[in-house]
Amino acid sequence: MDEKLSKVDPKLLDLLVCPLGKTRLTYDRQNNELISEAARLAYPIRDGIPIMLVSEARKIEN
Repeated sequence: MDEKLSKVDPKLLDLLVCPLGKTRLTYDRQNNELISEAARLAYPIRDGIPIMLVSEARKIEN
């Protein structure tokens, strides 16, 4: 994975919330995803762009 593409601007993280639960997201650097603990969803980041669609999110299993 290209390091340039996997970085997310910290300022952007402060602005983004989960579209389903409207809660704060955390950045998972290893999987290159934004995590919503409340909704148990992981939103992918593609080419440095967070894909904030519930239909594109991965369900997080326990």
